[in-house]
Amino acid sequence: MKLLLLAIGRIRGCEKELVAEYLKRAAPMLRRMGLASVEVREFPESRAADAAERRRQEMDVLLRAAGRRAVFVVLDERGENLSSREFAARLKKLAGSGAPALAVVIGGPDGLAEELRRKARLSVAFGRMTWPHRLARVMAAEQIYRAASITAGHPYHRD
Repeated sequence: MKLLLLAIGRIRGCEKELVAEYLKRAAPMLRRMGLASVEVREFPESRAADAAERRRQEMDVLLRAAGRRAVFVVLDERGENLSSREFAARLKKLAGSGAPALAVVIGGPDGLAEELRRKARLSVAFGRMTWPHRLARVMAAEQIYRAASITAGHPYHRD
């Protein structure tokens, strides 16, 4: 199964470098989670005039990118607050589902369409605070690396 980090909006500079670095570190350990590869895909924000329509258009793009049989993990402020160990265990379980892809999804400034949130097998919050999308992407990449290191028994994570 491949791991996809799908995001609405493009990042540059140091945030993009951090995402690449964390995912590069994670790559050799992902096999222990049942994941063969990791790929980042970015998509432009919708230009629709209405927020609901922007969310719907962005959802369509994300669903096409992930594929029909993908398993979805969405980052959403209403999601579960998991520890890193819990997140690692849940990712590993989802990776064993037999789907061709595990898609970790970061929506645009208007959030995610309700239909995509319902489709997700896991909804995760990075606390109750609102985070800029650029930082959320870095945090997601770091948590993927941390999950891979926890699963591999690597000493990066300390309780």
